[in-house]
Amino acid sequence: MAKSNERFYRHLTKTKSLTGFQVVVAETDLYIYATRQLINEAYESIMTYREYIESYIAQFPDFATTLVPWDAIGPAPEIIRQMIEAGQKAGVGPMASVAGVIAEYVGKDLLNYSDEIIVENGGDLFIQRNEPFVVGVYAGKSPFSHRIGIRVNHPGNSLAICTSSGTIGHSLSFGKADAVVIRSKSAALADAVATATANHVKSPTDISNAISFAKKNSAIEGILIVIDDAMGAWGNMEIVPVTTA
Repeated sequence: MAKSNERFYRHLTKTKSLTGFQVVVAETDLYIYATRQLINEAYESIMTYREYIESYIAQFPDFATTLVPWDAIGPAPEIIRQMIEAGQKAGVGPMASVAGVIAEYVGKDLLNYSDEIIVENGGDLFIQRNEPFVVGVYAGKSPFSHRIGIRVNHPGNSLAICTSSGTIGHSLSFGKADAVVIRSKSAALADAVATATANHVKSPTDISNAISFAKKNSAIEGILIVIDDAMGAWGNMEIVPVTTA
């Protein structure tokens, strides 16, 4: 279940009070921090939610490939409904939210065993901490990469911080942003809106309009956009300097 991979930024995370471990099931590759190692519990949770998604795709294959919002067809598991709703609100296909929604659902399951949880899934985070913390921002070749973070001062409450990029990773993006970071209580929504917003950013001059696009959704709490040496932010985003030393 556990193996190493190229996601080097995971090793830049610093948290002395929690235990970190990796769990991999097919394409789902999570790095998790909890008060104790919960590999078996996480594995079972991932398997459950992957089965829901895979079964729905087997019934409706276009669900996996459409780039436009999906109209629900009959009853569906809650995780599927969350993905559909997020895609509809962001104006993208439902799979744009898959990494975030899995991080959130697995994270909420693990809260039954640990009162603090961080689940990272390809740059999408579900977090519940009991103290303030800082989430570092990786933005590829931008000079801001590894030098800024987002400080969160609401201990005891769960939240999601999801990132999309047009220059990093294998996810489909029609933009050129080095990082679009979205904060919300819903990881599915944050992931979908991050994807949609990143599609709007092709140059630094697009930052203002992209922020206006993202903040139209009232459930979005914060936005950060980085492209080259330009940066823009809105909402509940306290940007702080960080060091990887």
